[in-house]
Amino acid sequence: MPLLDTRLDFPTPEGITLQAVVAGPVVRAYAWLLDLLVRALLLVGLTLPLSALGHAGTGLTLILFFALTWFYHVGFEVLRGGATPGKRALGLQVVHDDLTPVGWQASLLRNLLRSVDLLPGTYALGLLAMLLGPRFQRLGDLVAGTLVIHARPGAWRLTLPETEPAPPPLALSGDEQQAILAYAQRQGQLSPARRAELAALLPALGGAGPDGPRRLLAIANWLAGRAA
Repeated sequence: MPLLDTRLDFPTPEGITLQAVVAGPVVRAYAWLLDLLVRALLLVGLTLPLSALGHAGTGLTLILFFALTWFYHVGFEVLRGGATPGKRALGLQVVHDDLTPVGWQASLLRNLLRSVDLLPGTYALGLLAMLLGPRFQRLGDLVAGTLVIHARPGAWRLTLPETEPAPPPLALSGDEQQAILAYAQRQGQLSPARRAELAALLPALGGAGPDGPRRLLAIANWLAGRAA
């Protein structure tokens, strides 16, 4: 198994094949080192003023260190389009293994298991897991059902007609998200009547009515990360 990136196909239930370039251990290691540097700078920059507070400052510093250790990656992955500063600098993105945007549960799980991937030395177990599979998933990724892909233009071939993104009015399962993305990707191949007919099957998402296809397209753009 090579240490560099690899392109994989992801077929959808609708018969559409999405392609993504899965990030290999080398580029992920660089991203991790960049994030380590960012966290160190944040810790130093924020704890210097706290040192003047004596014991209270020491307690706040420990809380800050805990938050940066366990929730730095989670916060950025969920709130900033699947990318920490290190990943964003290298054009990487964390997604579910069906290429839908990563959520809180999956991100929290993959990052809590980072401590297991570190065993017995610096990412030795995680690196072994990556090399044993075609998708370069460390143990945290395997359990959480996530991937790290290249988000550069052309790396993830999900081409959607652009419109103002809008979040869905209710929570969607992975299959539902993928179905909406597939609908948006192939809508140019469908007649207006067929687009309206398919959109009407999702009245809870605002798909019914003459404005239904546009609403689904706005949700698809939001799912694809254009809201970030």
